[in-house]
Amino acid sequence: MVNDKTAELVLTADGAISNIIFVEELVAAAPKIDNWMFTALKPASDIENFNINMGNYNFGKENLCFYFTQDDNFPDEIDITVVHEDLNSENKQVITNGTLIFLDNYIGELNFATTIDRINVVGKEYVTNELVPIAKLKDFLIWREKEFLEKYDGIRHNTKDDKYNMLEGTLKNGNPILAVINTDLLNWDSKASHPWILRIDVKFAADKYGLPNKTDYELLDNLEDNLLISLKDSEGYLNIGRETAEGLREIYFACKDFRKPSKILHQIKSSTAFELTYEIYKDKYWQSVNRFTNN
Repeated sequence: MVNDKTAELVLTADGAISNIIFVEELVAAAPKIDNWMFTALKPASDIENFNINMGNYNFGKENLCFYFTQDDNFPDEIDITVVHEDLNSENKQVITNGTLIFLDNYIGELNFATTIDRINVVGKEYVTNELVPIAKLKDFLIWREKEFLEKYDGIRHNTKDDKYNMLEGTLKNGNPILAVINTDLLNWDSKASHPWILRIDVKFAADKYGLPNKTDYELLDNLEDNLLISLKDSEGYLNIGRETAEGLREIYFACKDFRKPSKILHQIKSSTAFELTYEIYKDKYWQSVNRFTNN
């Protein structure tokens, strides 16, 4: 109850990045109903009036603090360690889950899902940096996000003249693994400006070598052409490349945001004859595609 007369219904994506846009649009389309308020995603809470009790443990400003770890190799990553004074080896799972639930509600579902790159929960005996009260976490994240946006505002990459390399390998069973990769893009020095990786898995009927037949090969190429039409580099969606082996084609894009790719892939999934799944996750330095580089 928001007050004596108004009930609030909060709809959550429950941590699934690709569902956030649909929750937002559903709430935006909700009708006006007396005595009801509809909210997209769990909103942030006032820490002065908020704490959580879970498994006989309390989570709030009295027993939580944090520190930030800076890695010179990945300067734009937000790596947070949260310290709970009661954590030990026996209750680590309960304390970790409770802490993450607290943060999801304290800073808000959208911020929790999109602003923190790495998070670790430890006990006070593992502290390596100066501790900061958890009440200051919101301000810290706002400052870092503003700094990040200012740094990469307006940065674009035109892939028209990029070079694509054909990579070949052999699996343990002797079958080939093939990849076509934009190597110029993987050497780009502003990867963090496109921090969201879209991975698309497309299953096909494989021949004895694990590769598609001629008809499926053409259909897979058409699928990629449609993706490139919908997800343009000029709008912040960069095609990293693809990998094919064992009846599976993996397609990778680096994206400025996660909302449009979520909608595009939802539409394509419902219209293609292939079994298609997709995932959108944050990876500011594209470490999940490092295997395609010489390193």
